[in-house]
Amino acid sequence: MSGVGVPVAFPVGGRRLVVYVVWDRRGGVEDYIPVALAGLREHADRILVVVNGELSAEGRAKLEPVCDEVLVRENRGFDIWAHKEALDHLGASVAEFDEVVFANDTWYGPVRPFGPVFERMDAQPVHFWGMTDHAREEPNPFTGSGVLPYHLQSFWIAVRREMLASSRWREYWAALPEMPGYFDAVLGHEVVFTEHFAEAGFVHQAAFPSAGYPTDHPALFNVDLMLDAGCPLVKRRPLFHYPPFLERHAVIGRDIIARMAAEGYPVQAVLHDLARNVAPRVLIADAGLVDIVGESDAPEAPSWTPRVKVVLNLGGPQAADALVGALESVPEPYTVLATVPTVDEVDEVGAILAATAADSVEVRVAASGPDFADALWGGCRDVLTDPSYDLIVRLRDDPSLHGREAGAVYLRRHDLESLLGSRGAVSRLYETFRREPGLGAVFPVRAHIGRAVAGLGWGDRWVPAQRLFERMGVRVPIDPGPSVGPSIGAWIARPQALRLLTEVAPAPQDGSLGETFARAGGDDQLLAPFAAESGFHVRTVLSPQHAAIAHASIDYAVDQLSTTLPGYPLEQIQFLHRVGWNGDVSVGGILRMYLTLNHPRVLDRARRAAHTVRRVRDGVRRRAGGRSSR
Repeated sequence: MSGVGVPVAFPVGGRRLVVYVVWDRRGGVEDYIPVALAGLREHADRILVVVNGELSAEGRAKLEPVCDEVLVRENRGFDIWAHKEALDHLGASVAEFDEVVFANDTWYGPVRPFGPVFERMDAQPVHFWGMTDHAREEPNPFTGSGVLPYHLQSFWIAVRREMLASSRWREYWAALPEMPGYFDAVLGHEVVFTEHFAEAGFVHQAAFPSAGYPTDHPALFNVDLMLDAGCPLVKRRPLFHYPPFLERHAVIGRDIIARMAAEGYPVQAVLHDLARNVAPRVLIADAGLVDIVGESDAPEAPSWTPRVKVVLNLGGPQAADALVGALESVPEPYTVLATVPTVDEVDEVGAILAATAADSVEVRVAASGPDFADALWGGCRDVLTDPSYDLIVRLRDDPSLHGREAGAVYLRRHDLESLLGSRGAVSRLYETFRREPGLGAVFPVRAHIGRAVAGLGWGDRWVPAQRLFERMGVRVPIDPGPSVGPSIGAWIARPQALRLLTEVAPAPQDGSLGETFARAGGDDQLLAPFAAESGFHVRTVLSPQHAAIAHASIDYAVDQLSTTLPGYPLEQIQFLHRVGWNGDVSVGGILRMYLTLNHPRVLDRARRAAHTVRRVRDGVRRRAGGRSSR
């Protein structure tokens, strides 16, 4: 241990500095961050927040009451270079502290109290310590070969005075490599930091070492056990990681959120953060935002009577007849606004709806457009933006309402019975809105029986959707593959969650608002990401009957798909992604699959050669066509 001071406990009355790094894609500050900093406040003499990138005035106003200084820097090098810049900024003043905690914003807390952890670790004679660690792993999962060394996880590493004052510490940061990508940050700092200083003789510990848990990475895989042991925080990753990976390891995000709530943590801050920063389809899967709601789930005594407007976008009296039965499940009081394409239909539709329990019925004439988007977002905009309503219940005309084909009949049953199956079920949904102020919308789980919807995403509407997101300032991550949204336009939503969609105006190249939405995937697909940009999460709902039908069907179908492709779904998916889509199961398609897996270079050369042949052929055709025209 040449040149390394003797490890000592944190002194009584010692001084602690916390350096906490924040990054936000919008330049703001999510609500869980002030909660974390307020929890650290009583255990730190000084808190320096380093912001990577921009910081809005609103974000600064959230930070300043819970820290001593805010340092805004260029967003490069991730949190590691932010820590390096903080050290440069602090200079010699670091020597005033007995310990510096280097943390970032990748965790929620305090879920359990910080105090017992600091007290326990203060008593340990160490040079540095981490909240959690990761066991040695071979092969290295990041590189596929070699070894991932044992290491303290870099989201929380506390360093004592003796190590801060050492030449080894200064040399490490002076030689820190550039980190242009995430893997550079992991491989260039996180997994080498612990080993680097341990080999030099510095003593370290983890507050919650992986050796005491059944997995190598308990911060991801054993959140419940860590909370049982008193861990004060929960990593964000178990709530946004790739869903098949989490399923493979039985990480149940719904249980994690419930446990956090039971500990008294404000989980609405969690859901607000995840809604704005995780693809809606991923969030629904990871956080388990699917509710099975039936008549028996009705609250005994509803604690909230929301002001409800039912909006019906109809193609005519036939659609009114098809939907009027569903309104029997809407608890009173409520009022109805219906739209129809022509004035000739107003009276007949009004007479049909007068038979409902609505306090009042209004029928307007509004152009329908694709999927009735013009009727809703144009013809009903005043209602959608009216703050006097708590909830909007929306139904629209759809071919499935009139179709007699079995798939259409089941889709109608599935969606209407899941969302509006009974008064008790709808009352339960109202109660969920009351309990979760950040819940923006509820719509039925997408039915798969009789429909080829699994795996369908944005398709050729992806590019127009991206343009619309950019134009409207939607920065919610969106997966270009699977999307999420109601199938036949049936949903319940808060007007506040609809605000951004009501602000969309027709694009110059489109003929109407409806065509703008249709080009970008349809307003049903846009509902979740637009609500999420405003901080509202969405839930999907299924009736017990349709949940039973769906599970039996999906269970058998997945089993059949797996008969020739064994393993966990994660492994099956990874294999199929490597194979790629080859159009069909012809001999040519199978050959392309074989080459993709076993000889990708040969396939790449063949594709380049084919591309060259097509270019030459097209050039010859163009020249031939030009000569004939003369």
